[in-house]
Amino acid sequence: MDRRAASTARTREAILDATARLFWEEPARDLTLDRIAESAGVTVQTVIRHFGGRDGVFEAAVEQENARVRDERDPAAASNAAEAVRQLVAHYERLGDRAMRLLAEEHRSVAVARLVEHGRAWHRAWCEQTFATSLSTLDGPARRRRLAQLVAVCDVYTWKLLRRDAGLSRKATELAILELLSPLLEVS
Repeated sequence: MDRRAASTARTREAILDATARLFWEEPARDLTLDRIAESAGVTVQTVIRHFGGRDGVFEAAVEQENARVRDERDPAAASNAAEAVRQLVAHYERLGDRAMRLLAEEHRSVAVARLVEHGRAWHRAWCEQTFATSLSTLDGPARRRRLAQLVAVCDVYTWKLLRRDAGLSRKATELAILELLSPLLEVS
C-alpha cells in the first residue's frame, strides 16, 4: 500500500512539474492536456484521473508554485529591510523574467489575468506585512500612499528596470532597492 501511495504521489508531482514547466515555456492558451501528459510521461487519462482536467491541473500547479513563493518570500524570515530585499531579489532572480512574460499575457487569457491579479494582491499583502512597523505610524490616505510606494519600489518592474534594463548586478540591484526603500521606512 505504501508503494502505491508513493507511486501516486510521484505521478502527481511529475504532472504538476510538467504543467509548471510548460506554463513558463509557452503561452497559457497553448497548454493542453496532451502536452502536459506527454511531458510528464503519463496518459491524458491519468492527468484527468488525478486532476479532473486542464483547469484542475492548472490550478493545482499554480497552488504548488504559490507555496514556493510563500516560502521564498516569508515576511517572518526577514528581520530587517536588507533581509527582505535579499529575499525579494532572490525571488525575482528565479521568477522575475517569467513574471514579466505573464504580465505581457494577462490581457490574452482569463486564467493568466486571474493569476496576475492574485500575484498583485499577494505582493501588496507581503509589503504590508513586511513593512508593518513603518506603516503602523500612518493612517488613512497617508498610509495608503505609503503602502502604494512600498509596493511600487518592491515591484517586479522595478527589479526589471534595475537588473535587466540598467544591467546592475544582483548585489547592486539589492542596494538600489534598499536605497529607494530607506526614506519610506523611516518611522516618524
